[in-house]
Amino acid sequence: MSNQAGSSTGERRLAVLEGVLERITYANEENGYTVARVDTGRGGGDLLTVVGALLGAQVGESLRLEGRWGSHPQYGKQFTVENYTTVLPATVQGIRRYLGSGLVKGIGPVFADRITQHFGLDTLTIIEEEPKRLIEVPGLGPKRTKKIADAWEEQKAIKEVMLFLQTVEVSTSIAVRIYKKYGDASISVVKNQPYRLAADVWGIGFLTADKIAQSVGIPHDSPERVKAGLQYALSQATDQGNCYLPEEQLIADAVKLLQVDTGLVIECLAELAQVPEDGGDPGVVREKVPGPDGGSEPVTAVYLVPFHRAELSLSAQLLRLLRTDEDRMPGFHDVAWDKALGWLRGRTGTDLAPEQEAAVKLALTRKVAVLTGGPGCGKSFTVRSIVELARAKKARVVLAAPTGRAAKRLAELTGAEASTVHRLLELKPGGDAAYDRERPLQADLVVVDEASMLDLLLANKLVKAVPPGAHLLFVGDVDQLPSVGAGEVLRDLLAEGSPIPAVRLTRVFRQAQQSGVVTNAHRINAGQHPVTDGMKDFFLFVEDDTEAAGRLTVDVAARRIPAKFGLDPRRDVQVLAPMHRGPAGAGTLNGLLQQAVTPGRPDLAEKRFGGRVFRVGDKVTQIRNNYEKGKNGVFNGTVGVVTSLDPVDQRLTVLTDEDEEVPYEFDELDELAHAYAVTIHRSQGSEYPAVVIPVTTGAWMMLQRNLLYTAVTRAKRLVVLVGSRKAIGQAVRTVSAGRRCTALDYRLAGS
Repeated sequence: MSNQAGSSTGERRLAVLEGVLERITYANEENGYTVARVDTGRGGGDLLTVVGALLGAQVGESLRLEGRWGSHPQYGKQFTVENYTTVLPATVQGIRRYLGSGLVKGIGPVFADRITQHFGLDTLTIIEEEPKRLIEVPGLGPKRTKKIADAWEEQKAIKEVMLFLQTVEVSTSIAVRIYKKYGDASISVVKNQPYRLAADVWGIGFLTADKIAQSVGIPHDSPERVKAGLQYALSQATDQGNCYLPEEQLIADAVKLLQVDTGLVIECLAELAQVPEDGGDPGVVREKVPGPDGGSEPVTAVYLVPFHRAELSLSAQLLRLLRTDEDRMPGFHDVAWDKALGWLRGRTGTDLAPEQEAAVKLALTRKVAVLTGGPGCGKSFTVRSIVELARAKKARVVLAAPTGRAAKRLAELTGAEASTVHRLLELKPGGDAAYDRERPLQADLVVVDEASMLDLLLANKLVKAVPPGAHLLFVGDVDQLPSVGAGEVLRDLLAEGSPIPAVRLTRVFRQAQQSGVVTNAHRINAGQHPVTDGMKDFFLFVEDDTEAAGRLTVDVAARRIPAKFGLDPRRDVQVLAPMHRGPAGAGTLNGLLQQAVTPGRPDLAEKRFGGRVFRVGDKVTQIRNNYEKGKNGVFNGTVGVVTSLDPVDQRLTVLTDEDEEVPYEFDELDELAHAYAVTIHRSQGSEYPAVVIPVTTGAWMMLQRNLLYTAVTRAKRLVVLVGSRKAIGQAVRTVSAGRRCTALDYRLAGS
């Protein structure tokens, strides 16, 4: 099977090298550039370095490489590959090694040995042509035999798709995904409907689909391309948190992206907004709404259909709940509050402050309410009080939060069961919920903590499932970063003119005033520099150089904090970076922290995937919503630890922070990233004993008040800032620019 890797260079003769691919030392998943070690069989155990686009080549395969000899100042003699062919090994020893390398799911070194002993040189022909005969091998039952035959067939088919796709430099893992999505139709879809890939296959954006479309000859100004580009620009905007884009901005973005005439973009947008003849959904929805800056000039908002539908639905459901005459907790309308609060004091041993009392009454007498406030202001105690009183009246209380960690904390706080919103609703593959308006939750009071994290789509699913007459309480800190997904639900509920009643707790309690973490969180939120001198739980290590600050961050997290405070660097310490890129970004820091906390050892199983290595013991996070995984899906931001790694079945298992064991096939590892360091955005809703925050001028564009405030408020006991005073000053001074494009506040207020 030939695999072109780069263009042939005309008349110059290419050198030929044959050998077994022993290991991949570096691979760039984006363009397939690989550095590998090959055993040429010359004896002495010497391995040769080869470099080039070895896209799709697997460890254990025999390769016929064409390319050029050269020399690297650091690595010595090496071979630059221009194209390669996979050659099936010709010796029994080669076949045994090929099968035992983990290339075929279900065969490890033990079975490779047994199979080759039994079939000798005919082994690969048997697997290819008569796989049922594998049952002759001792220990291979029909189940495993079928698994091996299926894995062999799938691998062949994927190889074919990869051979077709490698001309447009699509990574191996994406080729696997395309095959898993479309099977035998893969090549046909790629050739004839490449823009479908952007909508259907996670990891393929418009830009990759566009590159493929270009290579299969779809014209630059094709309406199909322009419509796909418009939808991509809108989906990019939702990734940035916007529910819609003003029409003028969308047109300008699309013209820049597509490099086509404005007139063509306007025409295609008009076509996209038309309802199709079959009565299906249009590609986009246009509607006049007030501008996001609150000006008097309305804008024409352009929405992707799911976001428009969710915004209309969420506002309608909230108002329906708020205004219904039904009440599932009628006992609180004529309750003797002095008596009830006296009983509560007896249970908790503490008086409620006046504003806490107001919040308790609001949650128990109004159908929808919001409780907001910063750290140390008693939100948690107020929630506990509300739950205690509701349960005393035999109300069915349902507690939920957007993340596993936040749900655990809510359960500890109230002594009642709490779950993630996803689990509560029992989201199914495709994202539909088991609970909705037709089948509501069995609940009299629903409390949602960390509500600043709720995006529009999830909030809509949740509110749909609340039965009429039940009370719904949103609890969260509105000054934190808004949700990762589109919308600003909590802020919209609290906006001026909103009919949703709310209480904001502002008084910091005395015991919380002694905490440097709480004090400095409020200082940052008020635009003041944090105090770092003489604090027992809030420190600053000054380092103006970004790269040095990155190294110091690793030293603080992996060595200094564990030594001084006795905390576990993997479980208790979290590095929170303002951005992913750069020498003090989460990407670089993850590599350094992994070396420090979970270094490679000969006895420790590991799997290299792209540029990353996964090891047992690694702290990892899921980076996309996947409704097919786990019991009720695994969601963007879920954190866990790698507990096992099986090279034979090509599977890795993660124990998530919701105590669920989730298996990942090796070809799904691009859904996981290391989580020793995460961006501050990804840390929302989580709480850690200690956080270390690199604040450097390298992240200048990201430094904003609500970013630093969110990072500091993630810490329970200890905060260490590493970086420059100038960068901290920039973060404290900069209030985030403008509101997101959302019209939920307008829909609620205008009702």
